[in-house]
Amino acid sequence: MMRKISPAFLGAVIGVAATLTATQPALWSERSQAFGAATEGYRQLNLFGLVFERVRGQYVDKAEPGKLVQFAIDGMLSGLDPHSVYMDAKGFRNLLVDTRGEFGGIGIEVTMEEGLLRVVAPIDETPAAKAGIMSNDIITHLDNEPVQGLTLEQAVDKMRGRVNSKIKLKVRRKGEEEPFQVSITRDLIHVRSVRFHLEDDDVGYIRITQFSQPTTDELKKAIKDLTVQSGDKLRGFVIDLRNNPGGLLDQAISVSDAFLEKGEIVSVRGRKPENIQRFSAQRGDFTKNKPLVVLINGGSASASEIVAGALQDHRRATVIGTRSFGKGSVQSVIPLGQANGALRLTTARYFTPSGHSIQAKGISPDIEVLQDVPDQFKAGTDRIGEASLRGHLKAERDEQAGSQSYIPPDQKDDKALHTAFHVIRNMQKSSGYLPQGDLGGPPPNSIAGPR
Repeated sequence: MMRKISPAFLGAVIGVAATLTATQPALWSERSQAFGAATEGYRQLNLFGLVFERVRGQYVDKAEPGKLVQFAIDGMLSGLDPHSVYMDAKGFRNLLVDTRGEFGGIGIEVTMEEGLLRVVAPIDETPAAKAGIMSNDIITHLDNEPVQGLTLEQAVDKMRGRVNSKIKLKVRRKGEEEPFQVSITRDLIHVRSVRFHLEDDDVGYIRITQFSQPTTDELKKAIKDLTVQSGDKLRGFVIDLRNNPGGLLDQAISVSDAFLEKGEIVSVRGRKPENIQRFSAQRGDFTKNKPLVVLINGGSASASEIVAGALQDHRRATVIGTRSFGKGSVQSVIPLGQANGALRLTTARYFTPSGHSIQAKGISPDIEVLQDVPDQFKAGTDRIGEASLRGHLKAERDEQAGSQSYIPPDQKDDKALHTAFHVIRNMQKSSGYLPQGDLGGPPPNSIAGPR
């Protein structure tokens, strides 16, 4: 039997519904959008399932389900940006080894571009660097097998191996008519991330090659040792970040903190405006406010750009060289279970203290110094950068295409380094050498830009 509803009661229900709709339109709209997105997502997953079953059941050769899923994941991530990748269990273990700063291999930082390996930078004093591998080289074959078809993690895994074993790389270099082959003997790559020496008894030179777990401790030891070696003669420090491909965010923050008394170092901003992380300096400049110059070039990426940007924005350092690489994105490593490896996913962008986005723009030096590049290296070490990578995250405004990354092997030919020494020694004599103002002062418009 149908139950009767009084007109008064029905009117009351309609009135309540009308009130809820009038007072909470955003909530209803948000729920509706979420439901619509979920429905579309399930529809697409259903399509994937249909294709998966057809391929598995009808492809001309037997297709392993695990490989089909791997191909699908790789394809999905390759359509996002160059730095989002899936790592199987072995690849995930390799990543953990990398951050400790020791592994067996040849010693290069690479990215995948159009199915081939592009060298971001060789690591100092490693087999790859000694063999003449350069930033922007394209690796097309590994032991005569084409790189095309491999994921980034698979290619990296092939370059690693037992110490004293050999690997052949086929390399394409812009400006060279034909690809050439290089045979490299693998070695234990113990990446000493900080190297230093005292220049003419009065300037401390510190090179940071990458940002791994020991970097900040090694930096502080270098500062202490150089201070002792110089007696009272130390005028300041040159921090060389050229061709530094980056590394751990926490090390970039703590390295910056070693030179700052206070203030924001970097902010990390994801898709949702409310999810902004800010990292600030703690009291105490480890150098006691000694003059500072930072060297960068087109091979300085990610964590090295965070350090250069923070010190530049706070007027703590004069930045010299050429525009940096422009990798201003954050990759979060998301474990997927012991047997499944992990996802390295781009989840946010970096911003300097003044609100400057590094992505596809890089850090511009206060003093640009171009090196004299031999003809055979000109094409391979010029205009590299994040903005030239296929599928990169777009910049908020005008993009910059990167810049020169050549470092002369002989220090006497290194114009940027000589300029840095000259600036340090004259900083107290001329305000023209100061980093856009009094050393150590606050940055102009320090809260400007998107926050």
